[in-house]
Amino acid sequence: MNGRRAFQIIGPFLALLFLPVCLHASEEKIADVVDVVSKAIVNIRTEEFSGTATDAKAGGFLRKIFPEEGEEDTEASESIGSGVVLDPSGLIVTNEHLISKAITIRVKFTNRQEYDANVIAADPEFDIALLKVEEKKDLPYLKVKPGIVRVGERAIVIGNPFGLSSSVTTGVVSALGRNLRINNRVYANLIQTDAAINPGSSGGALLDAKGNLLGIVTAIYEEGKGIGFAIPIDDVMSMLSEFNEQAGKRAIFGIFVDKKRNDDDQYLLVNRIIPGSPAEGYGLKVGDRIVEIDGKRVREGMKLQNLFRTISPNETNQIKIVRGDDTINVNIERKAGYVPAPLDESLCGIRLSDIQGYAKLKFKLRQKNGVVVTKVMKGGIGDRYGLKAGDVIIKINNGDVTDKTDFEALMVEGLRRNYVLFQVKRNDTVFFAPVKLDTLL
Repeated sequence: MNGRRAFQIIGPFLALLFLPVCLHASEEKIADVVDVVSKAIVNIRTEEFSGTATDAKAGGFLRKIFPEEGEEDTEASESIGSGVVLDPSGLIVTNEHLISKAITIRVKFTNRQEYDANVIAADPEFDIALLKVEEKKDLPYLKVKPGIVRVGERAIVIGNPFGLSSSVTTGVVSALGRNLRINNRVYANLIQTDAAINPGSSGGALLDAKGNLLGIVTAIYEEGKGIGFAIPIDDVMSMLSEFNEQAGKRAIFGIFVDKKRNDDDQYLLVNRIIPGSPAEGYGLKVGDRIVEIDGKRVREGMKLQNLFRTISPNETNQIKIVRGDDTINVNIERKAGYVPAPLDESLCGIRLSDIQGYAKLKFKLRQKNGVVVTKVMKGGIGDRYGLKAGDVIIKINNGDVTDKTDFEALMVEGLRRNYVLFQVKRNDTVFFAPVKLDTLL
């Protein structure tokens, strides 16, 4: 038997003999990667109000805070998730759905150190939020390196499922560019993986075998095992760089919309127009259906805020609307720096007053600082979140509200962040109202 023939016979057996050694080396490499990167994956605990079982069935936000007579008192509940540190100064990226109703946010590192965190920016459409730890610098973090994600490549997930910190699972990248709807949220361009993802892993890291960050874990299919999803890191960094470059200045056109669909198509239904806004100036009306933005048809996975953010100031763009049986093209120019004014009435649908004079006497207020709600307009944001005349807004995003000047300044900052959390005092009770603005364009 010649040497070549012998190798053809023996070669496969030699390969099988050395396979365990190769696999062991690969496992050692993954262990080394995990040892380094896990220091930058944090446990996130948020506190939010939760109601009784009766409240949950009713689904009313106000009832969760103020139970009716005979109901049990409500209490604050904890929600657990994960986050990834992207900068040594304490910038942390996580899922927006983890912090959308949070009244306090705590982050915990693998060395057991815990810190308070504040929301710097939020994007409900991308399901991404940016947090900041103010108390500590020189934190462990992950560097983001651009690269090509390939189907079939090794994938590592690190997160905190069920509060079990720094849990590691492995698998492969199963697919790219997945669009899906989960829990009334529409996700686009997701990475699919079979690495195990469980509740609490949301906001954690999806990495390749070298420890490069591929994406931020966001969702699982509850119906099936081995089907999880992550937001591509390129989309995450695009949102973050946009926030940094534009100082978080959100482009506001002045309309509230709902995503709708019929048998033929999908569209944005205009359900409210802010008085004095650019939208009102261009003649948009309640009931208009927006079907195209700059020649792009409205689709379920379309990131509307992203489209409006990319409209440059003083640049002309076109939207196509359907009004009754008519189709109308409207050329719009985004006015740089537009902010609704006054913010209490035009945006929030409430009328506010400093705590003094007639307002103080009428509502018998002992509170010295804050702004008192004197009127709530039907159908506005204040009405939707259960505010009542006599309520006193004492904080916005953990910033103290002393008077209407503070309210305006903190609301403008909240609009830039796309995140607004009211702390409200009613009689002797304090509650929180997380104001969702993702339908505002």
